[in-house]
Amino acid sequence: MPLPDVAGREKILRVHARKIKIAPDVDWTTIARGTPGFSGAQLASMINEAALLSTRQGRPQVDMEVLEQAKDKVMMGAERRSMIITEKEKRVTAFHEAGHALVAWMTPGADPVHKVTIIPRGRALGLTMQLPLEEKYSQDRTSLFNTLCTLLGGRIAEEIVFDEITTGAGNDIERVSDIARRMVCEWGMSADIGPITFRPANPLQGQAGQIMSEETARAIDTEVNSLIRSAYDAAKNILLEQRPVLDAMAEALLERETITRKDIEEIVRLKRQ
Repeated sequence: MPLPDVAGREKILRVHARKIKIAPDVDWTTIARGTPGFSGAQLASMINEAALLSTRQGRPQVDMEVLEQAKDKVMMGAERRSMIITEKEKRVTAFHEAGHALVAWMTPGADPVHKVTIIPRGRALGLTMQLPLEEKYSQDRTSLFNTLCTLLGGRIAEEIVFDEITTGAGNDIERVSDIARRMVCEWGMSADIGPITFRPANPLQGQAGQIMSEETARAIDTEVNSLIRSAYDAAKNILLEQRPVLDAMAEALLERETITRKDIEEIVRLKRQ
């Protein structure tokens, strides 16, 4: 059975929510939009987790804040507030996540930033969450390029502020490399390489890699590197031009640990006055 789309997720959430007291501020459409890829079981688990959190916190009803907490726990794991993090690591994480968020915020067409946090969850020390305006079943080249820019924003912010690079961007770089190579080798999004597929070997699926010349392999590497470098330059320009906003967002994260879209709107407004 395929996973439910946004309309299906909203209906499933409403069904499971019938057994608990829901506050008037709950917006099921927003919650459904923020749970792409969730199965019916995960949605049910989220509602149950929200009910438990509401009881533990002494709330008479399950409100939007509790549902957000429950969604984050199901999606990313429980908060690791007991994790001992040095002040330097916390500061680096704050600027790293602020870098992601600011690039996404300032890039036309990028998915809107929903929330940014430096509370550790799972293996991540922080998280920037974007909320698509609509369900996406395919992506165009511009959208993918925006994703590259956003993913590189964290590493670039570290470089600008601390003149240093940490391992915190490891997963970001892996994702950037994968997306850029697929754009060139699978989706025909390189003008020089053209609409040709070059698949690597995949022994787990019994797929043999395509044989290509050294010249073609070099051309692919050049295109991938050029694509990533273009995204890197675009993201860096944004962060250098908006450095006061970057600093303010990082300081807000250090103070509050989590900031929302409304908080970012206020920070941007104040720094542009």
